[in-house]
Amino acid sequence: MENNILKGRKILIVEDDISSRFYLNKILEKSGAILYNAINGQEAVDISLTNADIEIILMDIQLPVKDGYTSALEIREFRKNIVIIAQTAYGLYDDKKKIIDSGFNDYLVKPILAKDLIEKLSAYLPEKS
Repeated sequence: MENNILKGRKILIVEDDISSRFYLNKILEKSGAILYNAINGQEAVDISLTNADIEIILMDIQLPVKDGYTSALEIREFRKNIVIIAQTAYGLYDDKKKIIDSGFNDYLVKPILAKDLIEKLSAYLPEKS
């Protein structure tokens, strides 16, 4: 799975389920991305605040401490242009609307296929010159 657009790009994975987090890390490690990890919404906010060079956040919706909706809205207060992509088991129209209205740019419905993940993230990153 060779895709150089993610090489060296900083991505925050926010996932409380260890197997899901491991899966996402393995896929993105192969792409050459630099990865940060958070296991709850508050950690996501804190890491985003202290690492201004993170380009994309891949955030679960159902998180302990602070859910993904609340976390995305808080991050938007100080990182207006960061790309935040929800990862969710919910794919109904009302769920999609709530995700976008909560400050996410886009979403992926679980289970996430490696190809879909790489394509979605790549679509939001400009080519490096």
